[in-house]
Formats: sequence, C-alpha cells, structure tokens
Amino acid sequence: MSGTDAPEAILAVDVGTSSTKGVLVGADGTILRIATRQHDVQRPRTGHVEMDPRVWWEEFCSLTAELTAPDDDGRTVRVSAVGVSGMGPCMALTDADGEPVRPAALYGVDMRATEQIAALTAELGEEAILERGGSLLTTQAVGPKLAWMREHEPDAYERARMLLMPATFLAYRLTGEYVLDHHSASQCWPLYDQKAQAWYEPWCELIAPGLPMPRLQWPADQAGHVTPQAAEQLDGIEAGTPVITGSIDAWTEAVSADAQRPGDLLLMYGTTMFLVATATQPIPSRTLWSTVGAFPGTFCLAGGMATSGAITSWIRGLTGDAPYPELLAEADAAGPGAHGLLMLPYFAGERTPIQDPDARGTIIGLTLDHGRGHLYRAALEATAFGVRHNVEALTEGGAPITRVIAAGGGTQGGLWTQIVSDITGIEQVVPTITVGASYGAAILAADHVPGIDGTAQERAATWNPPAQVLHPDPERRALYEELYPHYRSLYTSTLQTAHHLAGLQR
Repeated sequence: MSGTDAPEAILAVDVGTSSTKGVLVGADGTILRIATRQHDVQRPRTGHVEMDPRVWWEEFCSLTAELTAPDDDGRTVRVSAVGVSGMGPCMALTDADGEPVRPAALYGVDMRATEQIAALTAELGEEAILERGGSLLTTQAVGPKLAWMREHEPDAYERARMLLMPATFLAYRLTGEYVLDHHSASQCWPLYDQKAQAWYEPWCELIAPGLPMPRLQWPADQAGHVTPQAAEQLDGIEAGTPVITGSIDAWTEAVSADAQRPGDLLLMYGTTMFLVATATQPIPSRTLWSTVGAFPGTFCLAGGMATSGAITSWIRGLTGDAPYPELLAEADAAGPGAHGLLMLPYFAGERTPIQDPDARGTIIGLTLDHGRGHLYRAALEATAFGVRHNVEALTEGGAPITRVIAAGGGTQGGLWTQIVSDITGIEQVVPTITVGASYGAAILAADHVPGIDGTAQERAATWNPPAQVLHPDPERRALYEELYPHYRSLYTSTLQTAHHLAGLQR
C-alpha cells in the first residue's frame, strides 16, 4: 500500500475488444504509467462473439498491480479515484453473487439475435420502437439478445439476476453496487425510454421477465467505494476509494479527446471504427444509433463498422505477423488506389448504415502483381470509404457536424487517418494524447478527487489539447472521388451472392 504522504493519482481501466488498457494519471492530467493486457474474443459459432467477464476482473487486478508498483527508487502513489470503461453494449449476465451465468455476448459484432430482432419488431412495431428509443432494433441492441437467451439457454437465464457491461462489471466487483449509466442503458433497445431517460417497465418485463434492471446513473457519477473484500484482491487500491459508474468505450474515448460538445464528431480508430456525433436534442434514426450522451443534456447519433482494424490484424496474421510500421510503410508505397484494388470491409457483416449481418468482405481487382502492401492499403481505404458512407448518413440524418476529432490506437502512424481525410474530404483534429477510453475514464473520475477543479469537459480541453490538424490532399481526393461510386455499387452488385454464402457459413 502507498503511504498517506504519497502523491495522488487516478487509476482508470478500459476493457476493449482485443485488449484491456490501464493508465495512471496525475492530478494535472499527466500520464504516469500505461499498461496493457491482450486478450481474444471467442467465436463459438458464426455470428456469435463472446468473452468471459471473469477475464475483465483478472486483467483489472493484474493491471492495477503493475500500475501501482513502486518505481525504481521505491516511490509510490496513492490512488484517489478509479475510472472504468469498456466495449459495449454487451450482455453480461451474472447471478446474485456477481458470477457470470454464461460468457458475455458482445456488441453489434455479435449477430446471434437476428430472429429475435425480427420477432420483437413485428410484435412491438417499428414506429413504437423508434418513438421510444430513437432507433430500430439491430444487432447492436441488447433487448433481442436477452430474448435469445431466454429461448436458447433458459436454465442460465433463470439464474441471472444482474445485467452488466464491462465497465459496470468492474464497478460491481469493486463496490458491490448494481448500476448502469444512462448512455449504456440507451443502447439496450427497446428497454430504455430515451425521452423519459428511464427503463420502460412494460417492455423490460415482456423481454426480460424476472431480471431486475440496474440503477441508472451518469458515467461520471460515483458508483460507490472500493469494498474491503475487493481491496484484499488488489495491490495499490485502498478500501474506500471512490469508483465511477463508467460507460461504453467510444463515448468515454470522446471524453478523452474533448469530442463531446454539440457539433463534434468523434472518429474512433480501433478494432472496429466508431463514429459519435453530439447534439443537444434526440435525433431519431432508422439506419444509425440514437443514444443519450455521456453528459446530462446531450444526445448522440452514432455509427459503427463491424470491422476496421480487425481486417488489418487479419491480413497481418495471414502474411507473417510483420510489425505494423513495416506494413504501413508497404501500404504507403502501394499508393492511392492500391494499384487497382477495391475492398468491401464487411468481414463480419456490417453494422451502420446498411445494418446487414449477412454482408461479406469482398476484394476485387486482384492480379499476380499485387502483394501484401497492396492488400493492406486496400483495407485501410475500404474502412475509409466506410467512414465516408457513415458520415454521409450522419449528415443526412440531421447530425450537426462542425468539428471532427480522430482518436484511438489507429491514429498512430498517420497513414490511416490521412487516407480517411483524403477519401471523406474532411479535416480531422488529432489530440495530443491518443491513449483512448482509459484516459477518458480518468478525466471522469477526477470529479471525485478533492482539489481537482472544473468539469470533465473543461479538463479534457486543458489536459488534452489538439496536436495537429489533418487536411485532405486534393490530388489523392480526385482519385478517391472516382473510386467511391464503385465502392458503393460493389455491395449491391454482390449482395445476392454474399447472402447465399453467409447462409452456407451458418
């Protein structure tokens, strides 16, 4: 344990799709330490994407020990608050003691509940669902996955007493409090009433009978304090330390990048690409996700691709696991258009704006002259074309976009972000710190540290100012303007074949 005279710091952890990242942040926003634990998701069947929640707690404990260990001179810090964040919306069901009754079904990349989506939409009605929750039911929605659980694993469902997500699973393990933030709840379509900002009890009882819904709070609200039982399992965090409720990683990352103001659009470069536009009023949408924001009085219109960085990881694994800087150099040398390659990035179906779980990845234009660098370049360009498609849908849907901020691990190296600017024609602000959602969770947790002044939004602006602005290159943009209509038509022209093959894969 650290002494009472040790300097104070905030510890924050974010559970992502491919890794869990922890940061130790000083009272002035300085990052003192960063640590990461890699993990894999499980894909037991086509369309099922899962993870054991117990891994999240194990990695939290491991990261905490590393982050708070004495330095070479024996100096320690005192953790004054804990921030939590995680991928979502996920369906992590536990029993009354907080033990998982099954692996957690992940966010929209988990497409198991297509039949339940159709059945609930028919029963409740599209217009009623849209009116109450702001969005139609898609693979992103938690409600249909709960219905799937009742139908396919009734014994496990009967043991379920809590609905948690990665952030609140950690919060529960730390504090014993059963909570969920309003933003995450607003992605539990159709269980949450966006206008009333409360659970809609009739549909909760219809879809998840007998399952108590968590108490609702805002992401920066205090979930509770670290219990003595939790402190016994942790190195470096004392009982009584405040813990925030936390939220879903993309929205927490928007906090880290100071991208949660009305008119802001966050582009989150990661395993999947996520887009979050912030407004002051709800923006219902049939093709995108309308949610409550991370702060009271804000609302969001969001989009998300099923794969982005996951494709580059797949190519890397197929071609010898070369270091990413080497692959980026080869992709840069391949040049715009990847020597006549065009790719659809639908390697795990697609979420917004086409909402098609049976869409499939396509590469067209291959010749014997193409190499690894061309494929890697085509993958980066494919995700950028997907970003443009989503940005157009956000704009057409009424999102008031005045500033675009890039964040996430994919911003490193610069090539991917530049390709996105060239293809979309938009300028992107890149913040100084690109650690991601864990840093955003620390900014939120600072609300509960005496002596740290200001709001979370004010801290984000001062702790993480812009580092650079990326501008589109006119020459490259001209080529991409020529290719974009072909990208858009490639989906419709291959749709019938892709759906047939998806059926064979099932």
